[in-house]
Amino acid sequence: MATVFVPAILRSLVPVARVEVSGGTVGDVIDELEALYPGVEALLVEDGDIMPGVAVSINDQAGQMGLFEPVPVDAEVHFLPALSGG
Repeated sequence: MATVFVPAILRSLVPVARVEVSGGTVGDVIDELEALYPGVEALLVEDGDIMPGVAVSINDQAGQMGLFEPVPVDAEVHFLPALSGG
């Protein structure tokens, strides 16, 4: 199962630091988190894609495919505030 490290933006809904999920894509992971902790999806998804201002890291690699990004069975998944600037 993939391990989701729960960021500060989700702490009000998810009372643990890590959650084990079985999703095969980022979208599946979010769906499973939503089933366990209602309201999570609204903080991570907007208009069918990852919310602006949120980045996804899977095994230390930045996700580029949004909700369709593959998530290996033993992956570490992080939802992070996206960085911008120059």
